[in-house]
Amino acid sequence: MDGTYYVGITNDVEKRVEQHQDGWDPKAYTHRRRPVGLVYSAEFSEVTDAIAFEKQVKGWGREKKETLMRREYEKLPGLSMNSLKKKELRDKQKGVSP
Repeated sequence: MDGTYYVGITNDVEKRVEQHQDGWDPKAYTHRRRPVGLVYSAEFSEVTDAIAFEKQVKGWGREKKETLMRREYEKLPGLSMNSLKKKELRDKQKGVSP
């Protein structure tokens, strides 16, 4: 494992993890990053909801993804600020002027 997080959807989690682990597609993101391991999964009754969640999570930074994996759902909204806003807030707390 190279420490990166792959986000995807499937209707058979065990089979999909096995495919990635076996290197079934040399062009796949995970192929050169083996071994792989499953760190989080969620179930959806509607495929459209799964696709929307996948797209949302793919846009998140590492910290927010790790918060999700720890199932610390209450902390997710606080991680929603964009990086510029976070930097401005940190600078303000340190007393640094823009």
